[in-house]
Amino acid sequence: MGKQENTKHQSEIIDETEEKELKEEKVKEEKVKEDLDGNNETVSDELTDEDEDSKVDYEIMYTQKQEELDELNNRFMRLQADFNNYKKRVEKEKETIYAYATEELMTELLTVLDNFDRALSSANDKEKDSALYEGVKMISDQFLVALKKAGLEEIDALNQKFDPNLHHGVAQEESDEYDEDTILQVFQKGYKLKDKVIRPSMVKISK
Repeated sequence: MGKQENTKHQSEIIDETEEKELKEEKVKEEKVKEDLDGNNETVSDELTDEDEDSKVDYEIMYTQKQEELDELNNRFMRLQADFNNYKKRVEKEKETIYAYATEELMTELLTVLDNFDRALSSANDKEKDSALYEGVKMISDQFLVALKKAGLEEIDALNQKFDPNLHHGVAQEESDEYDEDTILQVFQKGYKLKDKVIRPSMVKISK
């Protein structure tokens, strides 16, 4: 009986010891778990901070690149505008040079045209029937057609109202038949070159 009690007592002591050890192990396990959770939270916080920093860096880089792109685009637009202005200026200069050269040549050729007109207008009726007159008239007509193709245009003057922009009055005459400032006679034909007067008509006007 006494032996059984001792055995039971020893068994109870062993159970208590094991239970105590189990509790200690449980406490250790919970502590380790808490430590791991804490470490995970710390690592997570660190990773989150790194992600936020990286995001900020990328945003800064994107903003910088966008600004560089905008600057390059603005430079390109300015260069394109300058180039277009340069092309227009060159084209205008070419047109001016061509127009000046053409005007100078036309002015010289008007003298030739005047001589043709004088030669034809001075012919009498008999001469007008001659082959020579017909030949001169044909050359004069061809010459005038060529000048018109180049932009020459005769200014309409006879019986028109005097216009100081188109006509040069060199004489006046009283007239009951015509209104005042009507052109009565053309002494020398006037011409325009592409809407620009290169020589006004020399005329006599009524008063």
